[in-house]
Amino acid sequence: GVRLSSYRNFIKAFGMIKKACIMANGRLGLIKPEIVEAVKQACDEVIEGKLDKEFVVDMIQGGAGTSMNANEVIANRALEIMGKEKGDYTIVSPNDHINKCQSTNDTYPSSGKLGMYLDHFELVAELEKLIDAFEAKAEEFKDVLKMGRTQLQDAVPMTLGQEFHGYASTLRESLALIKAAAEPLKVQNLGGTAIGTGTAAHPDYSAAAVKALREITGFDIKIAPDLINASSNTSGMLYFSGVLRRCAVKLSQICNDLRLMASGPRCGLHEINLPPRAPGSSIMPGKVNPVIPEVVNQTCFQIIGGDLTCSLASEAGQLELNVMEPVIIYNVFNSIHMFTRAMRTLRELCIATVTANPEHTAHMVHNSIGIVTGLLPYIGYKKCSTAAKIANQTGKSIKDVLVEQGYCTKQEVDELLVPEKMTKPNYMTKK
Repeated sequence: GVRLSSYRNFIKAFGMIKKACIMANGRLGLIKPEIVEAVKQACDEVIEGKLDKEFVVDMIQGGAGTSMNANEVIANRALEIMGKEKGDYTIVSPNDHINKCQSTNDTYPSSGKLGMYLDHFELVAELEKLIDAFEAKAEEFKDVLKMGRTQLQDAVPMTLGQEFHGYASTLRESLALIKAAAEPLKVQNLGGTAIGTGTAAHPDYSAAAVKALREITGFDIKIAPDLINASSNTSGMLYFSGVLRRCAVKLSQICNDLRLMASGPRCGLHEINLPPRAPGSSIMPGKVNPVIPEVVNQTCFQIIGGDLTCSLASEAGQLELNVMEPVIIYNVFNSIHMFTRAMRTLRELCIATVTANPEHTAHMVHNSIGIVTGLLPYIGYKKCSTAAKIANQTGKSIKDVLVEQGYCTKQEVDELLVPEKMTKPNYMTKK
């Protein structure tokens, strides 16, 4: 029940591919000019979205995409443009004209990859906006002192700004990976026809089709160096899916942190306040749940699962064709769309208006035992460890214990044990 018409850029890419193919056939003198012009016009309408409702086939289908009805849609629209009756395939044939020098086995994966490439631009744009949102918060929170944690235990002081800057950096790494992973999607196997040998195709057709596709798209489309390999190899789509999975893992980890830092408000960390977006309970009055990070978590889980499907489908290819391409294409498109919307949702409904609780976070830092780490270069690990143990057992402040044990004078503690200074490299030696 999920139709081709649900994926605009997949149909748009098919229109581009078929237009390139008819242009190539026309330039090679294989199809009459009047048919070429009518088919080109029909392809333009496919590209523009005017015929989307005609693409009624399911996304997941048997036959490696053979059920795709693009040839029939374009042939019938071309007949209409020529003033002929639809279905009069003696004039314009779905097979002999629209599919000339082609096979589903080269046009279908080529359209899938081109559609993914078209889709990835919006994904990149949303990711850039999310990075900007985290960087803006990093600047806003640059002076908010808080406790860093490892293994969910107190570690050493940092600023909330540093934490949010780290999230922006993680996402910037993802941005670079996505851009790089999109490049193999521009490598096409047009002209390979059934299995990559080019059977039933003009020897100059492949080069002509790729040249025309460059003209139509403006992209640096390349022909695969080995068309037999390209006919059965889905690694370009699998690689892109894998990068989306990697990025989803990192974004989900960030959302985990946001939920943890917002835990409370009285009995949790309560370092930040996520904007309230929904009542938190049907029984507990006043409870507000972190629903936006939660929904992004779940979206990321779905993307991770989609990549597993792509991996299994890619592995299931046999000999000269991978018949499981439809489910790969379906899952990659879904992952791109879901990831794009999830990042927009996270930015607009959460990150843009998240706030900090600086007094509370500073209080936790100054009462933490972990700040003793800052004295390692001054009094050494053993004394720091002993002081931390005593403070933990007695409930006394670490500063009082250091003075009581004679490890430091009160003046030294006040001068040296300043959490704000510990948010950047510092090294102290005892005189």
